[in-house]
Amino acid sequence: MAAGVVIVLIAFVAGQQLANAPPDVDPAAAATPMAPFAGTAGRAATDITNMSPEEAASRLFDRVMRYANEGKADSANMFAPMAILAYERIGPLDAHARYDIGTVSVVVGDAAASGAQADTILKAQPNHLLGLILAAKAADLRKDASGAAKFRARFGTAAAAERAKGLKEYVDHQDEIETALGKPRSTTKP
Repeated sequence: MAAGVVIVLIAFVAGQQLANAPPDVDPAAAATPMAPFAGTAGRAATDITNMSPEEAASRLFDRVMRYANEGKADSANMFAPMAILAYERIGPLDAHARYDIGTVSVVVGDAAASGAQADTILKAQPNHLLGLILAAKAADLRKDASGAAKFRARFGTAAAAERAKGLKEYVDHQDEIETALGKPRSTTKP
């Protein structure tokens, strides 16, 4: 409990400092060395305080996922609480937002939080593909191979009918669905 309070406090302070700080340089631009007096100033990062809660949550989610994919666990762990708080500011959460929160929780190794998000999705929509994917990942984190296999089997059974629904979250997370189906990931986003 105390650790959770400390994490929330750190996230709050970091969020306040990010909100009050001048825009920083985009990490991609910062990684490119610039010659002195070359006239290139680097692109300024977008200030998330001027975004809608949905846009801010999406940006922070993307940042956490990018850091995780780059193997930068410390950075992913630092931004994960901010991403989750941004989603919580949206208001009532739909299955898509819950999947995103659960995925951030998976990245930081929080099986309880990711499992809770999966359970909430599946309680409302028992065959929701992202809920099933998330439930399997949470079971993997708990080292529950049998539970993970059951969720993956349910996913396989429900996939065709669910994909036919064309839900926005299925389009947005098409790569994860394709991967769960055992198909190669696409190289471009839809």
